[in-house]
Amino acid sequence: MPPRLGRGLAAPDMAAPATSLPAVAVLAVAALAVTMLATACSPGPAPAATTDSTNVIVAVGAENQYANVISQIGGKYVHATAVESNPNTDPHSFEASPSVARAIGGAQLVVQNGVGYDAFMNKIEDATPNPARKVIIVQSLLGLPDSTPNPHLWYMPSAMPAVAKALAADLAALQPAHAAYFKARQRGFDRSLQPWYRAIAQFRTAFPGTPVATTEPVGDYMLQAAGTDNLTPFSFQADIMNGVDPPPQDVALQDSFFSGHKVKAFVYNQQVTDSLTQSFLSAARRYGIPVVGVYETMPAHHDYQSWMLAEVQALRRAITGKTSTEKL
Repeated sequence: MPPRLGRGLAAPDMAAPATSLPAVAVLAVAALAVTMLATACSPGPAPAATTDSTNVIVAVGAENQYANVISQIGGKYVHATAVESNPNTDPHSFEASPSVARAIGGAQLVVQNGVGYDAFMNKIEDATPNPARKVIIVQSLLGLPDSTPNPHLWYMPSAMPAVAKALAADLAALQPAHAAYFKARQRGFDRSLQPWYRAIAQFRTAFPGTPVATTEPVGDYMLQAAGTDNLTPFSFQADIMNGVDPPPQDVALQDSFFSGHKVKAFVYNQQVTDSLTQSFLSAARRYGIPVVGVYETMPAHHDYQSWMLAEVQALRRAITGKTSTEKL
């Protein structure tokens, strides 16, 4: 079963009235939006974006972490909004709205995750064809197949530098006069990731093979980079991620990690919980296992770099001081 799709509850900081679309495109978008509204699970507003008198580049990130990086690379020449941005709701239930379709349809540049995580983007892009629109798919940048089991690519240390490089190139193609500006901001972004990389390397050196348990594979790429030993079988994580009831023996195995004090931290997706994951959270607390919450969309009051660094710091606090950080 492919990974469940994210939700679209964006409330972008820089939203603006949507650009008008040709009549045919409007009809296509409306039809698509009605179809997706009928099949979705969770309502919510979505962003709109347009150019203004300064002729800035209109851009959309499918998830707010990507919109954040677009803004960091584009600076004053880009107006970026996000489709998915609410860290307090389930990102696996997406509901499209006409404003989402208008924002994507009117965008000159789009960044999306791929690996089936935000496939709704492709549907809207197909319904609003624009040969000039630049589309960056992170999966493609990283050379990952569609069968990649873990779609949470933003936790991969190599992902955002690749995104930043592609952004600098595409933004320069859209506004050649500002190519040097975009390239300079890309270099600055790459430098700003160094504290996160150092924190990962220091953890890996200080605590090699630290045993952890997880619910879903949200933070798995970061946990792998930090050298942890994730005892939770991936098949179990995938079941939770895809909304499938895991086998009773897997549930019992997960419980034994807490009751037997076999793990030193419990890393859970704090955006998506149900009775089963709540039972694991309760068990971790009961047996004194520190908890680290991870996110599928960037939490408030963070940029991408500070968010990633905060997650590694929370993991380190869990190991060194048995301190839980359930929310950032």
